[in-house]
Amino acid sequence: MSENYRRNNPSDAIVEQMILIDIRNMLQSMGKDIKSFHLPDIDNTYDDACGVPWEIFEETNIKSIEDDVALSESLNNEQRAAYDEILSSIDSNDGGLFFVDSPGGTGKTFLYRALFAKVRSQNKIAVATATSGVAASIMSGRRTAHSRFKIPLTIDSGGYCSSTKQSGTMTLLHTASLISWDEVSMIKKQAVEALEDCCVRGRF
Repeated sequence: MSENYRRNNPSDAIVEQMILIDIRNMLQSMGKDIKSFHLPDIDNTYDDACGVPWEIFEETNIKSIEDDVALSESLNNEQRAAYDEILSSIDSNDGGLFFVDSPGGTGKTFLYRALFAKVRSQNKIAVATATSGVAASIMSGRRTAHSRFKIPLTIDSGGYCSSTKQSGTMTLLHTASLISWDEVSMIKKQAVEALEDCCVRGRF
């Protein structure tokens, strides 16, 4: 769990607080109180920044790598076509579902970096996730889908994400202009169905 946070927050104190908040939220979804366990206290400074859910606060504080901002100028024709179509959908607020499929090493991550740099430069929220921790580690601000969407590591048909309608995760899903899930074809379909159910329950 800590690896997801440490990539974006080098401070041990912040990482500890973020983990404690995650544990608190998971326990609440099971009807338990973190105060019943012998764990450090949660600092309200990290728990709720001026009324903004921590998930939103965390995503809006991800800074694009300076070099990523200029990547759009180096896209090839296929990357440019995908880049323009996805951004057009975001700008028009129409929504959409896009599958980017190509062999490894052909520039998918390059495209993602360009997209996320552009969206974040417009002060919009862009959520980057991946199925594996390895894939999550190669892009700034990216986390595993299990961690970001609160999908159980072990899930069967009918399983669901541990998020309530009022949770920070639901607010993040509703607020985000762009959400990516790298390696989605490698995960069990039940995990995707759980996220879909989460969105339906949130009435998106």
